[in-house]
Amino acid sequence: MSILSLNKVSMSWGGPLLLDEVNLEIDRGERIGLLGRNGTGKSTLMRILVGEIEPDDGQIVRENGLRVARLAQEVPLHRGGTIAEVVADGLADLGPKTRTALGDTVDGDAHTDEWEAEHAVERVLSRMKLDGEVAFDTLSSGMTRRVLLARALVAEPDILLLDEPTNHLDIDAISWLERFLKGYDGTLIFVTHDRVFLQALADRIIEIDRGRLFDWTCDYATFLKRKQAALDAEEQQNREFDRKLAEEEVWIRQGIKARRTRNEGRVRALKKMREERRQRRQQLGNVRMQAVEAERSGRLVVEATEISFAYGDHVVVKNFSTLITRGDRIGIIGPNGSGKTTLLKLLLGDLVPAEGKVRHGTRLEVIYFDQLREQIDEEKTVVENVGDGREMLLIGGKQKHIYGYLQDFLFTPERARRPARFLSGGERNRLLLAKLFTKPSNVIVLDEPTNDLDTETLELLEELVTNYSGTLLLVSHDREFLNNVVTSTLAFEGDGEVKEYAGGYDDYLRARAETESPVVDSAKAVKKPQTAQPSGDRPARLHYNERKELEELPHRIDELEQRQSKLHDEMASPEFFKQSGSVIAEAKSRLETIEQELAELYARWEDLESRK
Repeated sequence: MSILSLNKVSMSWGGPLLLDEVNLEIDRGERIGLLGRNGTGKSTLMRILVGEIEPDDGQIVRENGLRVARLAQEVPLHRGGTIAEVVADGLADLGPKTRTALGDTVDGDAHTDEWEAEHAVERVLSRMKLDGEVAFDTLSSGMTRRVLLARALVAEPDILLLDEPTNHLDIDAISWLERFLKGYDGTLIFVTHDRVFLQALADRIIEIDRGRLFDWTCDYATFLKRKQAALDAEEQQNREFDRKLAEEEVWIRQGIKARRTRNEGRVRALKKMREERRQRRQQLGNVRMQAVEAERSGRLVVEATEISFAYGDHVVVKNFSTLITRGDRIGIIGPNGSGKTTLLKLLLGDLVPAEGKVRHGTRLEVIYFDQLREQIDEEKTVVENVGDGREMLLIGGKQKHIYGYLQDFLFTPERARRPARFLSGGERNRLLLAKLFTKPSNVIVLDEPTNDLDTETLELLEELVTNYSGTLLLVSHDREFLNNVVTSTLAFEGDGEVKEYAGGYDDYLRARAETESPVVDSAKAVKKPQTAQPSGDRPARLHYNERKELEELPHRIDELEQRQSKLHDEMASPEFFKQSGSVIAEAKSRLETIEQELAELYARWEDLESRK
């Protein structure tokens, strides 16, 4: 039996309905991933579930005494007080509609006495390994999130709502949160753009799309397959409907016979089809991104030799060396505050190392997506931020009007005329991407680009940087993004030490595990000599592009072998040598070229397979 249900609930903020007579049943113990494009109403639905706002229409039924808590995206600024005091606020004024520290509501019983409150706070502090005496304002973003989660949990809610809980967390904090929530025995409903987090936790997917709720009882990977099949079926159905409507429109224009009594039913059916077509809500389009590529840089992009840097006594980077060449895609990972942005600035020349030297290559054209979005002028409109006074932009070698360009980034003309300060987090990210991609570049630097982007935009950004022929430097906590994009990873490992690993985040984890695993049994080491090798002697693991190449190699080899076989058949024919000498020589040359290519592909296949 459900503990919370929605029956024909509708909600709008003045525009199209965000929720259009939706129904939803939530059972105890479920882990629900809530998906949808930016602006489709995910946060609105959460606020309805928690009781913070009432829908325009419909019915909400809650189990008697049901407690619901929500951890919102926004972190309160200058909150003050100790960790224990912030957590205790989650118990304040328990009653039919009680506020949590984030402005959320909890449905509960009568007032909890002081002893019970202290005991509940101590219990949750212990469970989440928090020191209640530490000042809240001194915490890192990861620890701040942990405290706010403790605050939401202290009242022991039956349903916990999390809105983008991984935003601004480092990978260690995200991994901790994953492990913690796997052990949580209440009902969990969460919004996230982190695909690894979603796959690890969700056993049911609820998607908001064009005002409707779609219920998928499966994990995220299965949802993606089923969703694509559903979209294909919808597209086919719409095409068939539009074809039928077009036929009826031709019929109605044929003249007087359409208005005879015996055809009135058909006329009414046509009017109904027209109304149905008018009411159809099109799926929100995808962002269309295109980076304007400058002249190719020189082969060398950046060479750092034994560089060190510190802020006072705090060592950020110590004796670090690397060589970055054209086309490299470098990921940079590490805890919040470890110095990832500082390392970027050292490599780009914005900071001068205290020791060592940094050498830059020639013809570098750099665009920089900064973590704090400081390149956006809050008082200027979207058009003014992107166009810098120009109505026409040169994109991909073609002139494009500024409003048409912004529509590629999902800004309507009305939205494009609004000041940047009114934009949501996802819109601000799209604005900065639109601004940067008007400029020619051969080096893209992305410092935490994935926060607040919906999954579709995230995947398109992935595709863009994967196909980008220049060089990429990427700071990110998004493990899937790192796995899909980067060719090597720079990892901060404490005390200013930065190490380089081949491949993406999963490759980094494997390399770390192998390095840290001691060889205990010499007999096993004989059977598996690779486990006894020093990590420095191992062949580099496959990065993303090499994995794709390995997948394609059998097809390329098969195609060449077919061409080789065809040529052999032609040359075996008695008629072949009756042709002119130039034709025979050209065929032999083609055969030699194919054999040479095959030999190279076989060698390449063997190399990649040995490193897989």
